[in-house]
Amino acid sequence: MYRSRGVTGVRATAVALGAALLIAGCSSGDGDGDGGDTGGTGAGITQQPKDAAPFWVNPDGTAAQQVADYNKSGKESEADTIRKIAQQPTGEWLSPENAEEQARGFTEAAAEADRTALLVLYNIPHRDCGQFSGGGAADGNAYRAFIDSVAKGIGDRGATVILEPDAVLHMVDNCTPGEYHEERYDLLKGAITKLKSLKNTKVYLDAGNAGWGKPDQIFEPLKWAGIDQADGFSVNVSNFYTTEDSIAYGKELSAKVGNKPFVIDTSRNGNGPYTEGDPGERWCNPPGRALGETPSTKTADPLVDAYLWVKRPGESDGECKGGPKAGEWWPEYALKLAQASE
Repeated sequence: MYRSRGVTGVRATAVALGAALLIAGCSSGDGDGDGGDTGGTGAGITQQPKDAAPFWVNPDGTAAQQVADYNKSGKESEADTIRKIAQQPTGEWLSPENAEEQARGFTEAAAEADRTALLVLYNIPHRDCGQFSGGGAADGNAYRAFIDSVAKGIGDRGATVILEPDAVLHMVDNCTPGEYHEERYDLLKGAITKLKSLKNTKVYLDAGNAGWGKPDQIFEPLKWAGIDQADGFSVNVSNFYTTEDSIAYGKELSAKVGNKPFVIDTSRNGNGPYTEGDPGERWCNPPGRALGETPSTKTADPLVDAYLWVKRPGESDGECKGGPKAGEWWPEYALKLAQASE
């Protein structure tokens, strides 16, 4: 287990947001990202300048709701601090129960704001080896139906998809039993083929993190999973390794998979990884962490397509160190992340 990403705690919120976006939509900014309030929370959330951060900022996200709540309570300082999170584009982790509705709602709202939706698919069967974020589709057919639903929801609108964090890595480290490997490779390859058949969808297959640090062991499995057909791969999803270390890991791996570009999750890597406590749970709600580089397509290396906030800062990694269930919003932790970035 390298990190938990947890979706159970965010499903209710995501379902509600997806439905709301479908019904009401979101008013767009002015195309340059300098528009006014674009959401219904009253938090005054705007889009980032498109030339640097073309990804959609959800004006009704959990962090935006927290900003609005703090403002209503007269906690202006806390509201300003959480705004550091609310004002940035973050990944939308789709719920399998409402995948089509959410994919349509998020991509429609993004299109109205002249931006691209950042979607995360995390529903592979036998997900997370049954740990904090265990679960996933019941079987291969259920997963294929999930991917079909996502594709139908996206349609021809712009989307960048992070495909199945840890799914390949957990086969390489044998966390996922060998009896499931053949099917998983087939499912991942099929997902990439389906999503890449869409007109304006980019797909990045997850490839672990710098802490794993074994490109020689994972590059062939990535090929078996269809990396050749994907736009690239993602590293450091939900983890804390520095951008510098993530670039080094990604470049070494890229050279082994046809020089594919990659994206880095910088959402919480501002202070690098936690090095104290139980080594087996250093990834889980570690103290003293900070927000990393804000999402941008202007990066330090031509092989790095973007810095992204795939993991939504402020959501728990799991029930450890006093945290709530994986994926649930934890305002105290969010405040600490943002305060450490000052």
